[in-house]
Amino acid sequence: MIEWEGWRDPKLGIPVFSLYGATRMPTPEMLADVDVLVFDLQDVGTRVYTYIWTMALCMKAVAREGREMIVVDRPNPIGGVHVEGPVLQQGFESFVGMFPIPLRHGMTVGELARLFNEAFGIGCRLQVIPMEGWRRDLWYDQTNLLWVPPSPNMPTLETATVYPGMVLVEGTLLSEGRGTTRPFELIGAPFIDPDRVAAELRAEKLPGVFFRPCYFQPTFHKYAGQLCGGVQVHVLDRARFKPVLTAVAFLKAIHRLYPEQFQWRPPPYEYVFDRLPFDILAGTDRLRQQIVEDRPLREIEESWRADLERFRPLRRAYLMYA
Repeated sequence: MIEWEGWRDPKLGIPVFSLYGATRMPTPEMLADVDVLVFDLQDVGTRVYTYIWTMALCMKAVAREGREMIVVDRPNPIGGVHVEGPVLQQGFESFVGMFPIPLRHGMTVGELARLFNEAFGIGCRLQVIPMEGWRRDLWYDQTNLLWVPPSPNMPTLETATVYPGMVLVEGTLLSEGRGTTRPFELIGAPFIDPDRVAAELRAEKLPGVFFRPCYFQPTFHKYAGQLCGGVQVHVLDRARFKPVLTAVAFLKAIHRLYPEQFQWRPPPYEYVFDRLPFDILAGTDRLRQQIVEDRPLREIEESWRADLERFRPLRRAYLMYA
């Protein structure tokens, strides 16, 4: 979430243009000497991780300028089987979600590129270079590839595992663990009693996860230098673990136990000024309303079903791996 500008590479003498600064989309000047734009970035399998939207904007720029786009495919580190969470609704588009896909989409960047290009009408000259040997059920630590943090707050595969849900905490004034060595696994705030919250969450009997009551002190971001009570999310069975449902359970518990202290993060967020950041992350305002009303977890999960069932056949048409 730190913007930067470009520079000139000292070895090659070529310009390096930032797509996370003054612009998110390549300008005609950036593409003036480009014949083919190659996208080769490691995604983490969550709708709100911005690399896939940088890819989409690059595809739009390439279509506008009549160039060609090559996407070098990489594994979805949390596997390509499961989909979960609300599907982005019209009116909630942003740089963390431009097209109607769920929070956990279960696709690779190459598959997403084909989906964006054809189903959502980008229409660029696109070539996807497929992987060899990857299967949908493989997690990143089963590929024999080295994990290189794709961004500073995505240090491990464990972070990516919980991220599809715990990123929602970012839309509140609770700490999502930025400023600690376990971002998105440590969640809490100074006013929270860890044992009380852990007991509430354990009572939900969520699959594949254990909540350890703990204290942590972020070194930067929310509550920097302050002692926070909360929980660490330990994934015991990642095949059964539901990251989005788990995050919703946490937010419901905090809202129920601490209604006076709980606050939604105010706008703006990613240059969106007229909607709450939580709604932008969720892709809908319905989830926030369900949390405020303390709707049962199973009812909330069931409310995603119809949109997910519509998404599945669309997704299936662009899958490239068994």
